[in-house]
Amino acid sequence: MRIILDASYIPLSRIHVSSQLRRVPFALTYRKTGLNGPYFTCNTRILSTQSATRSPTTTPPTWIDRAPVKIQPYLHLTRLDKPIGTILLYYPCAWSITMASFALDTPLTTPIKYLALFGVGALIMRGAGCTINDMWDRNLDKAVARTKDRPLAKGDVTAKQAFGFLGLQLTAGLAVLTQLNWYSILLGASSLSVVTIYPFMKRVTYWPQAVLGLAFNWGALLGWSAVAGSVNWSVCLPLYAGGICWTLVYDSIYAHQDKTDDVTVGIRSTALLFGQNTLPILSALSASSISFITVAGYMNSQTLPFYAGVTLAAVQLARVLKNTDFDSRPSCWKGFVGCGWAGFWVWMGALTDYVLLASGVTLPVLV
Repeated sequence: MRIILDASYIPLSRIHVSSQLRRVPFALTYRKTGLNGPYFTCNTRILSTQSATRSPTTTPPTWIDRAPVKIQPYLHLTRLDKPIGTILLYYPCAWSITMASFALDTPLTTPIKYLALFGVGALIMRGAGCTINDMWDRNLDKAVARTKDRPLAKGDVTAKQAFGFLGLQLTAGLAVLTQLNWYSILLGASSLSVVTIYPFMKRVTYWPQAVLGLAFNWGALLGWSAVAGSVNWSVCLPLYAGGICWTLVYDSIYAHQDKTDDVTVGIRSTALLFGQNTLPILSALSASSISFITVAGYMNSQTLPFYAGVTLAAVQLARVLKNTDFDSRPSCWKGFVGCGWAGFWVWMGALTDYVLLASGVTLPVLV
């Protein structure tokens, strides 16, 4: 392994070797003595890398680290290298858009248009939510192993810079929102208050995951109104409730990653509230989520493919809960990501229903 330095020659008097590299044998190639003492060439050969491994709490490198240096902190701030958050925000939108298109028997161009718009919106608003969260939590994040390397906690981005960046994100989100009808514009704008207060709730209640559920599943209402012009509450309310229960499952698993640090810094979560009862409580919430979504499908006269998708979602949630070790950070992260597949199967069921209908295939409705 070689370390390539920017300068051709550097005086030894100006070398600072990190505490990790002091333990690593390495070879310096000296050149003739100059005015400031001995120099070494820029290619330094590491004889051993065993002690120079990355700390377990250090964020591993991603594609963002190959981006221009000036924008890297902002890309990290929006978690662009972790798309699971955007995906989880998008699925309730996709459920609702697809189910509304099925109910109204719209042409294919309608769901394609809105699925694309909401995809862009989910990417932008998830990033804005991360910025808001990190602005609230920049001092708390310094004390939590998993979050101490976030840009605001490290000081790579100042609060003023983050606020300006948030303005750009919200402007971009508004540009997407204005492509919808006025009913949807007002409905979408009304969700911003929930998004804003979510980071504060972990300081005052053990149920911040429920508040996140209110925000992250707003698309179950907004997607329908974008297609239909207004919300069909008989379908969308149980769909929204099912999404909230689903969020409680995946975000409680997520919160178990930080439960030790959370106790120290005074952050509250359902992971701490549920404690040793996490498995039975999340099992009940999973069952509730599947039941509510099933009711939404029934109220929307969905057919067999939809219920097949919901069944696969139930199986996926059961697998996640069975395999997750709530005292292991890697296991909790894997379980959190695995919950996203439940949302995927619900969408695939609804999408299959719609595509069959659009193709002229009529299936019997459950009575």
